[in-house]
Amino acid sequence: MKTKGKSTLIFVLLLSAIIFIAYAGAYGLRIGGYEIKSFDRVISKGLDLQGGVSVLQEIVSEGKVKNEDLVKTKELLSLRVNKIGVSETVVTTEGDRRIRVDIPGKFDSKSIIDTLGKTGELKFVGPDNQTILTGKDVKNATAYLNEKAQPIIGLELNDEGAKKFSEATSKFLNQSIAIYMDDEMLTNPVVRSVITDGKATIEGSKSLEEAKRQAGIIQSGALPVTIKTVSVKTVGPTLGADAIPNSLKAAKVGILLIFLFMIIYYRVPGILADIALVLYIILVLLTFTSVNVVLTLPGIAGFLLTIGMAVDANVLIFERIKEELKTGKSVKSAVDSGFHRALSSILDSNITTIIAAIVLYFLGSGAVKGFAMTLMIGIIVSMFTAITVTRLLVKLGINMGILSKPSLFGVKRGE
Repeated sequence: MKTKGKSTLIFVLLLSAIIFIAYAGAYGLRIGGYEIKSFDRVISKGLDLQGGVSVLQEIVSEGKVKNEDLVKTKELLSLRVNKIGVSETVVTTEGDRRIRVDIPGKFDSKSIIDTLGKTGELKFVGPDNQTILTGKDVKNATAYLNEKAQPIIGLELNDEGAKKFSEATSKFLNQSIAIYMDDEMLTNPVVRSVITDGKATIEGSKSLEEAKRQAGIIQSGALPVTIKTVSVKTVGPTLGADAIPNSLKAAKVGILLIFLFMIIYYRVPGILADIALVLYIILVLLTFTSVNVVLTLPGIAGFLLTIGMAVDANVLIFERIKEELKTGKSVKSAVDSGFHRALSSILDSNITTIIAAIVLYFLGSGAVKGFAMTLMIGIIVSMFTAITVTRLLVKLGINMGILSKPSLFGVKRGE
């Protein structure tokens, strides 16, 4: 009786939490002065859902483009376009010399192209707002970890820059000298000593990757290569206005049919699987918001596909349990054996799909990447909910007494 009561309490609390989060995610909620925004408001939408401009830039070069130049150019274009004020901007490389910039919610393609095509201006600015150095004064910039494993940017200036910097560091000792690219602040280090030899170190980067990105921008001083606009595509918001309601309608109908199938065919375990599926959908959407996934129509398709795969894992588990029950095992023993036997099949099918999604993500572009990203996230979360959450719910059901008979799994002894 003690185990039954404890399991019932855990089940009720878990179910209440899932219902609360599902409601808040679907409709939003305000508690006192704190607002929980709905998933529709916090998940970023791509061009095909809210409209915008997609610009394809190509590096002009007779020979092969260096990968470091491609990466630097991508970083600089990202800095410039984010200055427009669009947080959902997606900047990706296509091949070895093309860069695509997708800017949702903006429709002035001319100003965007002008912004992307600028030569760029790097400058070091003192606390008096006067420019000390420009990109022409920088000889080299590298990133590395110091003896304390802290990310550092090593800066080397040319002769003219060293002279200017010596005067500036003497004047602004223990004050900050900010480094800007196109009015976007990269870093704002404090001058710790007077630097006369033109060699300085910049601290404050959060990671080595950030330090490498900043060092690359500082070293280039501007776009390291010449770029040209290959194509400009403007997508109107009317496509998204039709696509989103239709996608939601299709998702609701599909999920409802899945719920009904699980309940009709698997009875009580089907209800528990439906509860796990609701949690799966919540976790996937929360992951989308936390990793800043930009949702597109192919991305929605990938998400809906993973819902079917999440159900497929439950089907494998329940079929294995039914097979164990038919051999005469107790419900508890059959559940343990069923999950164990289904695990290898679930892992095999999902891992192969993850591999395919990884290939699509790294070799594909634009919409294909969106599909691959949502597919990978969905598969990983579905394995967690099927293997962990569904198992927990079924065991709670056994302890509560609502799954005490084989008939509740749709099995009659003697089959």
